[in-house]
Amino acid sequence: VELVESGGGLVQAGGSLRLSCAGSGRTSSMYAMAWFRQAPGKEREFVTAIDWSGSVNVYADSVKGRFTISRDNAKNTVYLQMNALKPEDTAVYYCASSHVWVGVRPEYEYWGQGTQVTVSS
Repeated sequence: VELVESGGGLVQAGGSLRLSCAGSGRTSSMYAMAWFRQAPGKEREFVTAIDWSGSVNVYADSVKGRFTISRDNAKNTVYLQMNALKPEDTAVYYCASSHVWVGVRPEYEYWGQGTQVTVSS
């Protein structure tokens, strides 16, 4: 399974960005999809996750109400709509997938290379 993120960039505080993660390979390994992020000097942290049906999703408290995860299974793609961005959202954002529900834990089987999101104040 290969995961490729796109959509990162530089945005002003209060702005929006939409990240995409396109998967290729065994679709069964994309049952659960998630976004993590890692800021400079910090550990990678969970952002949000979604199951195959799209009916189960979880968010970190820090992004709840501002970020929305969704997926298009026909395109093997998961999206992260980020609104009301803050400077503390600055990080490299990683897409991850697993054949089972993992939730907030980092034990996803496949990871993308990451896309940089920078929010200026």
